Amino acid sequence: MTKKEMALCIDHTILKPEATENDIIKLCEEAKENEFASVCIHPCHVALASGELAGTGVKVCTVIGFPLGANSTETKVFEAELAVSRGAREVDMVIHVGLVKAGNYEAFAEDVSAVVRKVKEKDAGIIVKVIIETCLLTEEEKEKVCQVLLTTGADFVKTSTGFSTGGATIADIRLIKRIVGDKMKIKASGGIRSAQDALAMIEAGADRIGTSGGVKILKELEV
Repeated sequence: MTKKEMALCIDHTILKPEATENDIIKLCEEAKENEFASVCIHPCHVALASGELAGTGVKVCTVIGFPLGANSTETKVFEAELAVSRGAREVDMVIHVGLVKAGNYEAFAEDVSAVVRKVKEKDAGIIVKVIIETCLLTEEEKEKVCQVLLTTGADFVKTSTGFSTGGATIADIRLIKRIVGDKMKIKASGGIRSAQDALAMIEAGADRIGTSGGVKILKELEV
């Protein structure tokens, strides 16, 4: 994989709570310089990033219900709508894991679908990624979650927030790919810090990589 091809797979990410406006501006500069797919940031920084990236090919991605996913559906919908109005072109929403653990897949599906419907009403081209927090799910739950997500209109299954007990694994990418096939895309996120890690995830079936180490990954590909 070439450096340019890898760059187009990377969501250049800063989600640490102490991130400042200057950190976001630097992130956007790096994203423009390296032509990453997007920057992934907290909702409070969407307007700033949208201004910094105007006229470039780099999209603004933000997180919804992050990092726990335990917000009400109404809160997630409002948060997503507000982010889109401020320039977000991709939203990564966290599932309500408790609904999955309770076996309430109908409510789980509606939680996701409500966000998808709202942002697609605003613009059908906006991408919705659904963070399923694989480290908290059993193998059976991961399979069922992916099957349900196929009915919601979401665009991507995303593995992790990076703020729980584990991140992306090759096994989980393969499992998700087995269920969703080519009907949804996959974002691997959490603990991906090297070109070797990123390439392994892509080989396993990931289409997008969420990482704060994008610049380092591209430099490693130059060697």
